[in-house]
Amino acid sequence: MTNIIFFGPPGAGKGTQAKIISKRINLPHLSTGDILRSKIEQKDELALKVKNIIDSGKLVSDDILNSIVSEKIIKDCTDGFILDGYPRTLDQSNFLEALLLDNNIKLNFIINIEIDFDVIEKRILKRSEEENREDDNINIIKTRYLEYKNSTQKVSEFYRSNYSDIFHDLDGGLEISEINNKIVKILENRWFSVQIITSTLDLLINNHVFTLIHFFWTS
Repeated sequence: MTNIIFFGPPGAGKGTQAKIISKRINLPHLSTGDILRSKIEQKDELALKVKNIIDSGKLVSDDILNSIVSEKIIKDCTDGFILDGYPRTLDQSNFLEALLLDNNIKLNFIINIEIDFDVIEKRILKRSEEENREDDNINIIKTRYLEYKNSTQKVSEFYRSNYSDIFHDLDGGLEISEINNKIVKILENRWFSVQIITSTLDLLINNHVFTLIHFFWTS
């Protein structure tokens, strides 16, 4: 079971990288952005509320996101998950910590993609033109960036402090392929280390069993 969280400001490319890794290692990609956009298409009362929140550049409430993500993790992610856009607040991170603890689920990788705001601005404006996304305009970009600095960056720092052994910083100014190569290397190095430890343990166990058999056989 492999569980990954992607952090980074809007436009850093964390969603792109999460999708690539999701396909590469066949894990569910839980993007709150995609989930909320799908909800908006349902055009019910909650959908209208979510649309108004997103259009104003604000973040959807913790209760809504917690409910969506927890249901997905428990029901659809038996082999692991990739979280993209969640957790965004300390309350969400506390909820996630409790959820994972209650279900005996461990995090394996935390990828934090850093990038300067001027690069983010250019990227999101380009994406807005290409994908015709209403939530991408300069004022909303600034609001979302400030929200990130005030809320989500504190969350990433929480994970940096408490999960330093699996926390990895990457330069979001690099090309998509370069960033992806670095992420793949991080995953492969970790898996290789786990395989070495597992093989060593197997060898020790087998040797111990052989020693016991030899002892009883010769006694």
